[in-house]
Amino acid sequence: MTVDALVTGGSGFIGTALVGALRRSGAEVRVADLQPFQDPDVPTVVGDLLDPDVRAAALDGGPTTVYHLAARTSVLQSKKDPVGVYRVNVEMTQHLLESARRAGSQSFVLASTNAVVGESGGALIDESTPLHPLTPYGATKAAGEMLCSAYRSFGLDATAVRLTNVYGPGMGAKDTFVVRLLRAAATGEPVTIYGDGLQERDYAFVDDAIAGLRIGARSAESTLVIGLGTSTTVHGVCAVAADVVGRDIPRTSVPPPEGEMRAVRVDVTRARGAGYEPEVDLRAGLVRTWDALRDVLGPRTVPAGR
Repeated sequence: MTVDALVTGGSGFIGTALVGALRRSGAEVRVADLQPFQDPDVPTVVGDLLDPDVRAAALDGGPTTVYHLAARTSVLQSKKDPVGVYRVNVEMTQHLLESARRAGSQSFVLASTNAVVGESGGALIDESTPLHPLTPYGATKAAGEMLCSAYRSFGLDATAVRLTNVYGPGMGAKDTFVVRLLRAAATGEPVTIYGDGLQERDYAFVDDAIAGLRIGARSAESTLVIGLGTSTTVHGVCAVAADVVGRDIPRTSVPPPEGEMRAVRVDVTRARGAGYEPEVDLRAGLVRTWDALRDVLGPRTVPAGR
């Protein structure tokens, strides 16, 4: 079977959206994940990609592009189990790069993160910002980026796409701030914020993140920073969400965890040069995410109004 794209971690939030976009464009897609894909019509290799037999099945036939999204992404868990995170995020990436090379794949896209640069002191983060990760998670993604760069010497077009905070419909099972914030809006319970809430983050709507990943598959660049290009404080996100749902959202504060970045401000100029243009601003994205969450929770548990 000819496969245009392999999506590792394809049963997850971003992976599911990427698979959908690729299929709508006419691509033949295969998923590799620990969990079955929700659509039985999508060929899926279920298993651990650290297993050579699972990798062989996933790369069978030499997919043209490998989108590598499978990873352990929790910053806090990476501090509790740095060895486990290293095995999944570094060893697995190495094995997949080598398998993709041997299978004759043309391009490899690594879903990375701006956590590879650590604290920037509020300066704009771009592809040239020095790597200085503050956590094992960030360090493993930085290692993955270096492996991708090295495999370009074999003729494999490997690109690391650094995503900011991705949110959108379909993320209800994830433990992220946007989910916690909107669930708090739905239940009336307070949302917990770290520290003074003045830390800044760039929030990329999932459709824009998918566009960035797909540009990565055809880009000549080894690294691309993908985000909205506009950062908002945590309190600012709370205010926008309150406007969207039509009610105040109570907040409580706890001390920030070690490794918390004070400000994430990204420069997407290079990505724009490759054809990327974010289309969904924060308010529009939260409207669409809230509407999807309302459908999941049901009208009796979600206050009306916006």
